[in-house]
Amino acid sequence: MFDSLSGKLQNVLRTLKGEARISEAVLNSTLRELRMALLEADVHVGVVRALLDGVRAKALGQEVLKSLTPGQQVVRIVRDELEQILGGPTPSPLRFASRPPSVFMLVGLQGSGKTTTAAKLGLWLKKAGHYPYLVPADVYRPAAIEQLIRVGKTAGLTVHEPKAGETPLEIADRAALEARNSGYDSVVLDTAGRLHIDAQLMDELRALKGRLAPAEILFVADAMTGQDAVRSAGEFHRAVDLTGVVLTKIDGDSRGGAALSIGHVTGVPLKFLGTGERPSEFEPFHPDRLVGRILGMGDLLGLIEKAEEVFDQEQAAALEKKLRKEQFTLETFRDQIRMVRKMGPLSGIVSLLPGMGNIRESDLDSEAMVRALAVLDSMTPKERGQPQVLNGSRKRRIARGSGQSVQEINRLLKQFAQLRRMMRTLQTAKVRKGGKLPFFGR
Repeated sequence: MFDSLSGKLQNVLRTLKGEARISEAVLNSTLRELRMALLEADVHVGVVRALLDGVRAKALGQEVLKSLTPGQQVVRIVRDELEQILGGPTPSPLRFASRPPSVFMLVGLQGSGKTTTAAKLGLWLKKAGHYPYLVPADVYRPAAIEQLIRVGKTAGLTVHEPKAGETPLEIADRAALEARNSGYDSVVLDTAGRLHIDAQLMDELRALKGRLAPAEILFVADAMTGQDAVRSAGEFHRAVDLTGVVLTKIDGDSRGGAALSIGHVTGVPLKFLGTGERPSEFEPFHPDRLVGRILGMGDLLGLIEKAEEVFDQEQAAALEKKLRKEQFTLETFRDQIRMVRKMGPLSGIVSLLPGMGNIRESDLDSEAMVRALAVLDSMTPKERGQPQVLNGSRKRRIARGSGQSVQEINRLLKQFAQLRRMMRTLQTAKVRKGGKLPFFGR
């Protein structure tokens, strides 16, 4: 979503880094280009003004003027101001009630992704050690209840099943009682939406709020709607006092302005981002990490967290044991590729690396891992364990089975040989230094 904005901001700041002296003329030119980049990205004009005023005030200060690297100091100021605009230090994602169950009420317009977000939030709570109970209270949209039951069960979550003819208040009352009696410590309530804001919708939400006393009221906004999402958040906030915003579909091709504007304009913190369609593609919002991605500085903490979800300690220990015994085979190679694929699209992984934010999907061979797995899956266990037995006839058979060419198989085997040599080098370095093998948790 931030590709266009990221590219423009990085181009502006790249020229600034080499400046030996920051004059007012240079600063004015830089701020003018920043203003154009932000406005073209659909960032709210008030946010742009606040950001540039903050940068100007600090960039003309004595700290920058006396610095040996004034250009880089201004880049740091831009980064810090962007973080402040986005909410400053990362808040705790959710607050919980003093007595369980804590109710997390999702509100928003129809089509914003509330139902999918309910399942994603439930899965996030489950991974954090909680016991969530999903409750569908949208009795108006056809199949809304069935949708939450389906996506919730896909994510391995328990979903309340309303009785025919129940009102949203009756559903909420019975679900809260069942959650309390069954030991669930959190309730995720999926409320009804409309194509537009109306009095009936707001009255229903106020009634649900009064009955359940939710710990959080989260507004679910579709990032693709741009500044309309910011305006809608403001209206919902005036009606029910929102405590946070969840921005969905940030993997889309919108200009990104809503993400940079919504918290500053409404005064409601952005708490979660929906980064894809799968239930696991959901993460707490970290202003510093998002700014790092936008400015091309990467998000290594985000990358580590993704890896930790896929690689567990037992797998890491087993891998190191194989490396120590020089048993890194094509079988092990296949397992590693499968785990990396679980981390999500290759473009999403690469974007978290410093300096790689501008790499486009078209620049990556996203199907390389798919082709590699097809080749490896077409081999026998013996061939994966002893690659040296792969002669010409075996390679031709594997090529037919995988739909690849013999040249593709040879290329994969060459890459594997290079990787195995690198693994041996890492292992030798570890033995010499008595250190830990990087990336594998040991």
